Amino acid sequence: MQADMKMEDVLAKLRQLKAKGESLSKKKVKQSDPVLMRNALFYFPSWEHALEKIDA
Repeated sequence: MQADMKMEDVLAKLRQLKAKGESLSKKKVKQSDPVLMRNALFYFPSWEHALEKIDA
């Protein structure tokens, strides 16, 4: 697996989705933005870890 986004871009996109009030459930994001999901899982051990990082 290979990343085509920078980690900072992944976190920025997650923060943007959260700010818009969009669902951050793994299933919804996987359907609506599979590239974001793939990149998040490249940088973080799990989807939950990625979401924790945007709140840190």
